Amino acid sequence: MKAFICTFMTLALVFSMTACSSRKSETPSSSAEPSSSFESSSAPPVSSIAPSSEPSSSMSKPEIVEDIESGASNLKSNVESMVTPTMSTDFDKIGALDAAQVKWGPGVQVDEQNRTTGSEMMQEQYGGFGAYFIAPEGCGKLYLTFDEGYENGYTPQILDVLKEKQVSAVFFVTLPFVKSEPELIQRMIDEGHVVGNHTSHHWNPTQKSLDEAAQDIRELHDYMKDTFDYEMSLYRPPEGAFSEQTLAMVQQMGYTTALWSFAYADWDPNNQMGYEKALERTCRFIHEGGIYLLHAVSKDNAEILGELIDNIRDKGLTVSKWDLS
Repeated sequence: MKAFICTFMTLALVFSMTACSSRKSETPSSSAEPSSSFESSSAPPVSSIAPSSEPSSSMSKPEIVEDIESGASNLKSNVESMVTPTMSTDFDKIGALDAAQVKWGPGVQVDEQNRTTGSEMMQEQYGGFGAYFIAPEGCGKLYLTFDEGYENGYTPQILDVLKEKQVSAVFFVTLPFVKSEPELIQRMIDEGHVVGNHTSHHWNPTQKSLDEAAQDIRELHDYMKDTFDYEMSLYRPPEGAFSEQTLAMVQQMGYTTALWSFAYADWDPNNQMGYEKALERTCRFIHEGGIYLLHAVSKDNAEILGELIDNIRDKGLTVSKWDLS
């Protein structure tokens, strides 16, 4: 739309100025002023975007063309500034997008590279909103991410293993976690991990207004900045819930949305499957470009993490610090 408006107004100016030049050549005494309808519009006044005087009949054709092109270029620049969206707060321009929650999950279907086909389809459909469900083929990497809603005693052990293996992960935290565990947050930062925004209240963003959903992100963002001098830039929606509108909102706020290409039933501390089953499950789906969602409340995850990292590396993949944007 922005490009269409700019092109339309530029062409209109070119035709208008060409016509004026032609009329002036035919009737030298003409001195018509710009119409009042143009002066009352929201566009900049003609004096600010066009040459200070009309091309005279004595000017050469190249000089006339140069003046027209100069005026057109200035008009295009002014129009672009008029339609550029306001970052962070102006969500009117995304109101036409679909507000319905997208039901999704990476599933267990895989392609010949063991990449989950559900995440590949989501990446193709929604990647344009700055969202990642899976990293590109050929990257040679896998990303470990942990969701942190509350501390269950395993985060220090997870951090110890990551430090031992020299691996950087992403920790998606909520505001209650940050406020209750400042030492762990500082350790994450000091040891080179990415601290991601999992919102203040863990609301499903598709069930809130855009302003409410944005405030849920911004509250945690500001707290991290004020308390730890840390600028968050990576977001994971609670429940993995999103719509086209919320993806566009998050992108407009300057965030990258990180979903996932693998997750398993690890979030209930009272229903862990045990070391062997958890290791088998997580290793079976290792794939290039993988974005693993693990919950830090899980005893299984804390225990299998070192061996899981070894298995990923044995398959020729790098457990990478987040570098997708």
